[in-house]
Amino acid sequence: MDRHIAWDIGVAELGRRLADRLDACLVRQPYSRLVIDCNRDPRRPDAMPEISDGTPIPANQGLDPRARALRIDDIHAAYHERIAGLLDARAEAGRPTTLLLLHSFTPRMDGFDRPWRFGVLHTGQPFARALLARLREANCGEVGDNAPYAMDETDYTAGRHGRGRGLDFAELEVRQDLIAAPPGQAAVTDLLARLLPIALADAAQA
Repeated sequence: MDRHIAWDIGVAELGRRLADRLDACLVRQPYSRLVIDCNRDPRRPDAMPEISDGTPIPANQGLDPRARALRIDDIHAAYHERIAGLLDARAEAGRPTTLLLLHSFTPRMDGFDRPWRFGVLHTGQPFARALLARLREANCGEVGDNAPYAMDETDYTAGRHGRGRGLDFAELEVRQDLIAAPPGQAAVTDLLARLLPIALADAAQA
């Protein structure tokens, strides 16, 4: 539970701080992704992995269909229903909505020291491109364009709630050592609280 395999280190507090600063809605999934990864299609084997980054996960080995269904219904479905409910309410009220999907990544993976401080994942969305440009202009270190991960069909949340609704969105990855402790969380919050509204305005004019 101290490692990246169990949770996105630092993201919960970063999200809370950003939501407070920007008066934004925040939906946080409180269970470990080893129980079920809510950013994966629940039918995928890696949604409840038996092995994660080389580490066996005993409680996930030999799961019977009923146990899998309970995790899907009680955690995965509840999380996405909450997001969908907020988006439905905003749409009914005629409020424009942009999605920001927050994640963090481990500084080292498979023996490789990752140079990026931030990564913007996207498939060409205006908000993502604007955020990428603003982060790079801010001279805040190396910023990955679809790195350290590339957005693809495994990104369940972006596909279901972003592309599925025709919303503008970006998935932002923050290196975990930057936000593992309160001082770093505060610094990254200050940076993003300044840049996100500018990127939103840029995207609206794109």
